[in-house]
Amino acid sequence: MTEKFLIELLRGYKNNLVEEKEIVERLKNLPLDAVENLGFASIDLHRELRQGFPEVIYAAGKTKEQVREIFKRLYEKSDGNLIATRASREKFEFVAEEIPAAQYSDAAQMIYVDRKNFVRDDSRNILILTAGTSDLPVAEEARLTAYLFGNSVKIFHDCGVAGIHRLFAHMKEIETASVIIVVAGMEGALASVVGGLTDKPIIAVPTSVGYGASFNGLAALLAMLNSCAAGISVVNIDNGFGAAVVASKIVKVGKNF
Repeated sequence: MTEKFLIELLRGYKNNLVEEKEIVERLKNLPLDAVENLGFASIDLHRELRQGFPEVIYAAGKTKEQVREIFKRLYEKSDGNLIATRASREKFEFVAEEIPAAQYSDAAQMIYVDRKNFVRDDSRNILILTAGTSDLPVAEEARLTAYLFGNSVKIFHDCGVAGIHRLFAHMKEIETASVIIVVAGMEGALASVVGGLTDKPIIAVPTSVGYGASFNGLAALLAMLNSCAAGISVVNIDNGFGAAVVASKIVKVGKNF
C-alpha cells in the first residue's frame, strides 16, 4: 500500500471509475496487507505510506538469498528508493541478478535503488563533517542515506581537531546548513568544537576508529555524550545510517514551519 496507490484509487472514485464497494474491499484488508510474511522475515509494506520511505534492510547477518528476496519484494511493492545497509559486494551481485536497477557503494557498503523520485531542495541542506579520512565509510553511509531520502547533502573530510584550521575553511557551509552530522573517532572532540561554532542542530556519530584505549569507539561515544556544547545529540557507534535518518526528519519537520 503506497501513497501513489491511494491517490489513484481516490481519483478513480472521483472520476466515477471506481465504486464505493471496491474502495471498501481494497481498504478493509489494509492491516493484513501491510505485512508480508516470508517465513524468515516479515516485511512492513505500510512503512512507506506511514513514514515516507520503505523499510530499510540491515544486510549483515542475513544470507544473500534472504537479502535478495526481501529486496525483490520491496522493489515490486514500493515506489520509493531502497536501501540495504552493511552489505557485501557478493550480496549486491546476487541481488543485481534479479534487480538490474540495484547499485552498490563500496565506501558505504550499501545496496540501493535510486528511483529519483525526489525533487531536491537546498533548504533541506545536510552537512557532514568527518574528523579523519578513516571515518569515511561511516560518513559515506550517512551521505548516501541522506541523499536517497531526498536531501541536499554536502560532505567535507579530514577536518578534525588535530588540524583545526582545516575546519575553519568550511565556516560558510557550517553557517548555512540546516543540520550538521559530525563523524569522528579517537577522542571524538570534533562534535564539541562544531557545537560551539553554530546554532544548528548537530548529530554526532562516534566511530570505532582509534588505537587500543579508544575501545572501538567507546571513548568517542562517551566524549560526545559528555560534550559541554549544547544542542548535540549522539547516535550509536558507526551508525551513519541512523544519523542520516534523524537529520532527514529534522529538516522535513523544519520545512513545515
